[in-house]
Amino acid sequence: MAISAIPTAINAADSNSPASNHVITIQIDNLRSQRGQILVCLTSNARAFPDCSKDANSVRMAVRAADAQHFTATAPRAGNYAIAVVHDENSNNKMDKAIFLPKEGFGFSRNPTITTGPPRFTAASFAVNGPQSQRIKMRYML
Repeated sequence: MAISAIPTAINAADSNSPASNHVITIQIDNLRSQRGQILVCLTSNARAFPDCSKDANSVRMAVRAADAQHFTATAPRAGNYAIAVVHDENSNNKMDKAIFLPKEGFGFSRNPTITTGPPRFTAASFAVNGPQSQRIKMRYML
């Protein structure tokens, strides 16, 4: 799972609807440390989940891990979205792996069950048609 980090959200709200209607309050639980940053991917494109670099319309941002207990992201418009997060503890803007296992933490909206690989978009997606909140539990394999 790769998530490209960009310091701030890259999309403006759709001009046909107020941005405040699509604000998502995100709470990150179970961070192993407050080192590094949280890479956030918000996408409505099922084929691009969880790698926002494949979706030009995604919202990508990096949040200091020390500030990740509570922050917001704004969806560009109403629709179904999913969030993927990576705890990039060494701030190298990618998820580090040991062989095939992630060395850094990860999580998804709706906290779906993880077996092998990331969950499907449908397991992590939620409707955005007004203000929303998502509580994401970080998972660490190593």
